[in-house]
Amino acid sequence: MAAPTPAPSAVKSGLEGVVAAQTKLSMVDGQNGVLIVAGYPIEEFAGRVSIEEAAMLLWTGRLPDKEEAPLLQKELAGYRALRPETLEIVKTARNAPPIDALRMACATLSLDVSNPNDISPAGDLALAKRLLSRFPTVIAAHSRLRQGLDPIAPRSDLSLAANFLYMTFGTEPDPMAAKALETYWVTVADHGMNASTFTARVIASTRSDMVSAVTGAVGALKGPLHGGAPGPVLDMLVDIKTADRAEAWLRKELGEGRRIMGFGHRVYKVRDPRAEVLAKTAEQMAGAHLQNAKLYELARAVEKTALRVLEDLKPGRNLKTNVEFYTALVLQSIGLQPDQFVAMFACGRAAGWCAHVMEQHAQDRLIRPASEYTGPMGLTLDR
Repeated sequence: MAAPTPAPSAVKSGLEGVVAAQTKLSMVDGQNGVLIVAGYPIEEFAGRVSIEEAAMLLWTGRLPDKEEAPLLQKELAGYRALRPETLEIVKTARNAPPIDALRMACATLSLDVSNPNDISPAGDLALAKRLLSRFPTVIAAHSRLRQGLDPIAPRSDLSLAANFLYMTFGTEPDPMAAKALETYWVTVADHGMNASTFTARVIASTRSDMVSAVTGAVGALKGPLHGGAPGPVLDMLVDIKTADRAEAWLRKELGEGRRIMGFGHRVYKVRDPRAEVLAKTAEQMAGAHLQNAKLYELARAVEKTALRVLEDLKPGRNLKTNVEFYTALVLQSIGLQPDQFVAMFACGRAAGWCAHVMEQHAQDRLIRPASEYTGPMGLTLDR
C-alpha cells in the first residue's frame, strides 16, 4: 500500500508570526520600536517605579499606591533569606556559572510552602513573591562563595536592588548604583512571547506549578541566542580599545562571518526601546566615575560606527542597537562580572515569568502545537 501523501506544509520556522496566546502583560511592536508593559510605555515606566512595584503591576494589574508600596517592600523583604537546603546547593555549585547555580537553586525555592502544587491565584502569588525576592539572594551568595567568602544575610530595610548590592559587596550600597540596577530590572521585566516566557507558559499549561515553570524558563534564558550576549559586548569594547580602531575591527568581524554583539533583534527592526532607557542609565553612571565615562564614550563611538558599517555591509537587515549593548555597560558600572549578566537578567524577568504563569493557569489550556513529519514512511521489517 502506498504511503499517504503529506498535506501541504504550513510550518512556520521558529514559530515566526504565530500567535500562541493572548496576554495583558506586555506588547512588543518591533516595526515602530515600542514596548508596552501592562499599559505603560517602557520609557514612562522604567526608572520611575521599583521592581517590586513593577512586579505587582504584572501580577495584579495595578501599581501599589503610595501607602501600599512600603508595605509591599517590607513583605517581599521577609522572603529574601534562603533555606539551608538551597544554600547548600549554591555552595555545591560555587564553581558553576551563575545562571546554572540559579537554575539549580530555583527548583528548591518552594520548600517552605505547604502546598507548592497549588496553582490557584493565591498559591501562584505566594510563590511569585518568593521567587522574585530570592533570586538576587542566590546570585549574591554564589558571588561571595566563589570568591571564598561567606554569604551575607539579607537586610529588610533596603530595596531589592540595594539589598543585592549589599549582599554582594558587603558595603552600604551606592544609591546611584542601586537605582541603575533597579531601572535595568524593570526594563527587562517582561517582553512579550520570548523563548523563556514561552517555555514557562508551556510548562504551566500542563497544570504544573509555578516553580517548575520558572525553573524551565531559567534554562531557556541560559541559551546564548536568548539571554547570553551582554558579556561579549564588553569583550568587543575591550578588544576594540579606541574609537579609531572600531571600523576596521567591525569590518573584519563581519567579513569573517561573525555577529556584532549588541546589534540586531528577532523582533525589533528599529532601535530597541530598552536600549534607549539603558543608554540614559549608563550615561548617568558614567558621569559619576572616570573609568565608566571612558568606556561609555567608547561605546557611543562604537555604536555609531557599527550602525553605519552594518547598514553598509548588510543593507536592509535593519540591525539596530538592542538591549544587550547598554545592559553590558550598566551592569559593569555597578561592579558585576560578565558571567553574572544572564543571571541578573533572570532577576528582572522573574517578575514577567511569574505573571505569565499566572495568566496561563487562569486560561487553563494545554499548549500542544502540531508538527510536520519529515521522516520515512511505509517501512517493513525483513526478519
